[in-house]
Amino acid sequence: MAPHSPQSSPAPIPCTLWAHDDLHSLLRKSQDKPPPDGCESGLAVDDSIPIGEIAPSRWRSLWRRVATASRFSSSANTESDDALPLLTSPSQPPISAHKLRKDLATSRHFSRCWLYPLLGFFVMLGVVQFAAIACGIAISFFPDDVDRAADRWRLSHKGSSEDASHWPTAISKDIRLVGCHSHNDYWRPVPLFSALQAGCVGVEADVWLFGDDLYVGHSTSALTPQRTLRNLYLEPLLRILDRQNPTTAFHPSLSKPLQGVFDTDLSQSLILLVDIKTDGLQTWHQVSAQLSPLRERGYLTHYNGTDLVNRPVTVVGTGNTPFNMVIANTTYRDIFFDAPLEVFTAGSDNEHQEAAITNPPAKNAGQGLSGLSGAAITPNSFNWTNSYYASVSFKKSIGQPWLFRLRERQLSKMRAQIQAAHDRGLKVRYWALASWPRSLRNYLWRVLTREGVDVLNVDDLRSAAKGDWRLEVSDWWG
Repeated sequence: MAPHSPQSSPAPIPCTLWAHDDLHSLLRKSQDKPPPDGCESGLAVDDSIPIGEIAPSRWRSLWRRVATASRFSSSANTESDDALPLLTSPSQPPISAHKLRKDLATSRHFSRCWLYPLLGFFVMLGVVQFAAIACGIAISFFPDDVDRAADRWRLSHKGSSEDASHWPTAISKDIRLVGCHSHNDYWRPVPLFSALQAGCVGVEADVWLFGDDLYVGHSTSALTPQRTLRNLYLEPLLRILDRQNPTTAFHPSLSKPLQGVFDTDLSQSLILLVDIKTDGLQTWHQVSAQLSPLRERGYLTHYNGTDLVNRPVTVVGTGNTPFNMVIANTTYRDIFFDAPLEVFTAGSDNEHQEAAITNPPAKNAGQGLSGLSGAAITPNSFNWTNSYYASVSFKKSIGQPWLFRLRERQLSKMRAQIQAAHDRGLKVRYWALASWPRSLRNYLWRVLTREGVDVLNVDDLRSAAKGDWRLEVSDWWG
């Protein structure tokens, strides 16, 4: 039969094509016509009719779609050989495998659609974090406003022409005090003065005894002949306090009480935390000897046997500072102890610490344990007459926050420690706080301040001096 021209009407569809149920339904749906008279579903299909003679060329695309649909429907029927797809042979591979491969390819394509953007986001986050760290390291090599002001403060004692705007105690004007402790202060570009300019009420110096002098540094590899306790802290403090307490024609006698280093709060004492790294007993005697100029001028806070006399500088010993030497003199003490905070609260968490106090491993046992021996020492041995700070590692005692929040158990333990220290007249300080990300650090600073911690142990003086630690967007990665 010759193919019909495009202008001719379509030839009638042979009855034999209606034998296949799926084809029957598809054709009725596409043509919206009933089957020809005499055609019934279930008749045998005459395979001898060529496909080209069954329908005109204008219907060939329809037949292809019908054949494809027939393959999908017949692949699910495995009852007999008659269920094989129309226009296919038994030697062809099952259509289900092809469909499975197609679905798998589609699934992989979909996975790439969301996986690549997500991966790109984390890569960009890592790049931003790396850039922030690199910029922070680079900026640290350049002096900021605090360092420049500290330099002016440090060099001011060399003299300058005075005018009407100058007054003797102007060295610390406009400084707002912050309850912060400059951790490892000797790392600052200008030790001591950077912390004072930021308003910190405490500084820390790690001291090492070599020969007859005390050197300041984090480790022996960082020590130099010029970086001594005298050069970095004792002599500068002496010069500052002499300027804060002048004797002039207008002020012929020293102030009573003596004025401290901060002009905005003359009664505030500066805490000098001396962390003894070498043998406690030998280093103790050298520290006490080097404090003599400050002691002779009456600049050191001391216990006189009955009362605590507040003065411009309060010296606190930690590290290998021997507690037995601190309490040896019962009528005069001007070096106080950094008591172990964790032993003040009873409970199973402190049993190992209490056992260490009862039986210390050595005379140089570190913070809160040096110079203690036997069962005579108890948590009640520490009070305001012999100690100033009560401190402990926050990481070891309280633990790290879970999901950036302290749990109620952690808060309860911290509150008990703070209350126990305050009951003994001691100031609370936690060290080893998380410093990154800033959002976590600021959260901890807010919680510690709210719960009554007296001094924040800080490395970032600029952020601590702000006093406003509300969450900012940059804090999540900075």
